Order: sequence, then C-alpha cells, then structure tokens
Amino acid sequence: MSWVVLVGGALLLFGLDALDGPLQLALVLCAMSVALAAMRMGHRWQAVQEVSQGAMSSISSAVFILLAVGALIGVWNLSGTIPTLVYYGIQVLSPSWYYAATALICGAIAMSIGSSWTTAGTIGVGLLGVADMLGVSTSITAGAVISGAYLGDKLSPLSETTVLTAQMVKVNVYEHIKRQAWTPIPAFVIAFVTLLVIGLVNRPDVTNPVGEQIELNSLNGIYNITPLNLLPLLLGFLSIRKVPPSLALTCSALFAGILGAFLQPDVMRDFVPGTGNVVIESLKGVWGAMANGFSINSGIEEIDQLLSRGGMDSMLLTLWLIIGAVTFGALLEEFGLIGRLINPMIRSAKSTGRLYFTVFASALGLNIVAGNQYIALVLPARVFRVEFAKRGLGPTNLSRLAADSGTVTSPLVPWNSCGAFMGAVLGGATFSYRPYAIFNYTRPALSVLYGFTGFKIKKVEPGTSRNQPAAPK
Repeated sequence: MSWVVLVGGALLLFGLDALDGPLQLALVLCAMSVALAAMRMGHRWQAVQEVSQGAMSSISSAVFILLAVGALIGVWNLSGTIPTLVYYGIQVLSPSWYYAATALICGAIAMSIGSSWTTAGTIGVGLLGVADMLGVSTSITAGAVISGAYLGDKLSPLSETTVLTAQMVKVNVYEHIKRQAWTPIPAFVIAFVTLLVIGLVNRPDVTNPVGEQIELNSLNGIYNITPLNLLPLLLGFLSIRKVPPSLALTCSALFAGILGAFLQPDVMRDFVPGTGNVVIESLKGVWGAMANGFSINSGIEEIDQLLSRGGMDSMLLTLWLIIGAVTFGALLEEFGLIGRLINPMIRSAKSTGRLYFTVFASALGLNIVAGNQYIALVLPARVFRVEFAKRGLGPTNLSRLAADSGTVTSPLVPWNSCGAFMGAVLGGATFSYRPYAIFNYTRPALSVLYGFTGFKIKKVEPGTSRNQPAAPK
C-alpha cells in the first residue's frame, strides 16, 4: 500500500526529524492517493471534497484545544505559574518515587475533569518541568503522565470518548464504566508499581543539594514566587466542568496574563522592553506569549530551556500532522477501503479469544493507518457489534474492548492525532515516551487476555440482546 511506502519512507529517511515536516507531507500524499483511488472506483471529486470537509469539521474542537494549550504554556511561563509549580515541586517530590507520583496525580486530575489532553497540557507540562530540574528522566515522566491521564479519562463520565463508546454500542455510560473498570484499574496498578520500581532502581546515586538550591534561588530571583501564581491552574481545572475545554484553557491563559502583570512586572518588562508603559508592556507580553511563546535569557541554560517555549505557533506542525492523518483516515473509511481489510478478519475469528484479538488488531491498525482515535474507536464498534450479539456477547464487552484498544493505544502512534498532541505538549518524540506509557499497552493486553480466558465476559442470549443495534449499511 502507498501509505506504507510514504510513511515508512519518511521515518526511514529522516528518523525522529520526520515529525518536523516530512511525515506530514507523507500523510497528505497518502490522502491524495486514496482520493485518486476513490475516483478510479467511480466516485466524483465532489464526494472526495465533502469527505475531506467532514474530516476537518471533526477535528475543529481538537484544533482549538491544541492552540489553547500552546497559548497556555507560553503565558504560564511568563506569569510564573509553571516556575512556581517547579519551585514547590522540587522541594516536595522525591526522585525515587517521582514517576509513580506523577502517574497518580495525573490520574486523579483526569478523572475529575474527564480529559487526558487537558491533563497532559496543564499539570503534565508542569510535572515535566519539575522532572527536568530534579534530574530525573523526562521521557519516563512523560510516559507516567500519559498513563495517569488515560486512566482518569477512561473512568470519568465527563470524558467525551467514554460517552461516545457507550453510545456506539447502546449501553448506559455508567454501566460501561462499571464493566470496563476491570481492565484500567489492574493495568494502572501494574503501571504504578513498575514506575515505582524504575524510580527506586534508577534514582540518582548522589544527590546534589547545592545545585538544586542554586536552581531554586535562580527561579526565586527571576520570579516573585507565591502560591497566588497557581490560581490559573485551579481556574483551568474547575471551569472545564462547565465550559468547553478550549474556552476554559484560553480563559485560564488570559487570567494568568492579567495576574502576571501584577505579580511579575520585572519579567514582563524584560520580555517586551522599550515601551516604558506598564500597560502596553503587559498587553504586548501576554499577546506575544500566547501567539509565539515565552523566551528568557537568564544566563542559566537549564532554566532557559525549561521556560522558553509555548505559543500557538508552536502547535502548527502538530496541526499539520493531525489534518493530514484525519483526512487520510476519513477517506479510507468513507470509500470502504478499511472494510475490505476488516471483514476477512471477522470471518476468520472462530473463537471468542480470536474475536477479541481481531477487535484489538483492527483498532490498533486503524490508529496506525487512519491516525485518529475516533475512527479507531467508532469503526470497530460499528463493524463488530452485530457479530458480538450473534455470539451472545453482551454489548458492554465490546464497549470495554473498543475503549481498551482504540483510544488507549492512540498516543503510542507518532502520527496519530493523540500521539502528535502528546509529543508536542510534553516536548518529546512519541518514540521516547512510548516504552514508559505502561498503562497504555498493559490495558489492551489484559482485555485480550480476558477474551481468551473468559474472565469477566458478560454473556447474553445470542442475537436477542435488547441493546443490539441495526446492522450498519
């Protein structure tokens, strides 16, 4: 297939640098090749355009969330929110149990707000900063952030993917959460213990309190460190319950900018020097940090690297990646090219265990090929739900398996919209954090294992489930 040649060629020729443009180009060319195939099958160009427009519409919320997170990171660095979080985190968190604590903190927050993206883009960013200053691995920390974020996301009734999964198989969302708890909770325990062991084994042999104190004094010298700087963090989490995430994140960024104008006047002045007007300086500072990110030249390399980032423009490469991947996936689905691959797999899956593995393989394959978690979640739920009903397998079995296989594996694929988002927000390549996102591959493994063993498999009368929907056309 052309996508294998194009995507594989980009990764082979450019390595990790493929995410800087070559991979995005490969996905756009993949989408064009599918469009040409559709036209050879007799479809009109207008139909291709309509599918592409629908793909753009489906990611509009993700685009605004991504841009809002970029603005948030820039302003939080300018206003002192992230430096304050780092300052206190260095004093409270120990390197030996830092990874496990990170997973636990992100899990609790994601469960309360129902968003893995928001959790990673807010508290996850701060925890990465603390990790950098503590001298522990940022790649392992990123894996711990993702493990915790996806635990909370999948167990929260506020999560849009959790609600969508339940809707696709026609079950109550709370029944879905109750049934699926048998995979995320054991998977998180495994991840938590593993991360704890990694922290204990790989902890620094020699602590460096002198260097740590220098870093703390440097942050305190640049910023006015006060708990008031953390107020935007609370606003971001609390407001998300009532307003769309992108709007809540933008409001939190603006609030941080206003707060920073009063609490960090020296930082504002240094960031946009030359005007002499405090109001104008503050306005330009917040505006510039939201658009192009924050930068600082403190003379201390570690602090400059930590704080000089963010801005909406830092997310443009990621948006390019998401647009290419989602358009490619939507064209594959709409013109029946994916169904040709999945239908033979269904016919060959004779046992329940093999059926479970087929669902998992299909969802993971769609995350790789289509590059979008919604396609990887919705399509298997639509394709396999009738087969599950025929075999007397309750719909909650499919909803749990689809969630385990579709959404949880999405951040493990670099060109998937989730993988691209996590890589951009957490400041590292997907390949670097993937081995440590333990929850995200332990959970689908447990789900498939349940299928082979029959553990926690709900049975119903074959073909008579009250939740069985009509077969898709």
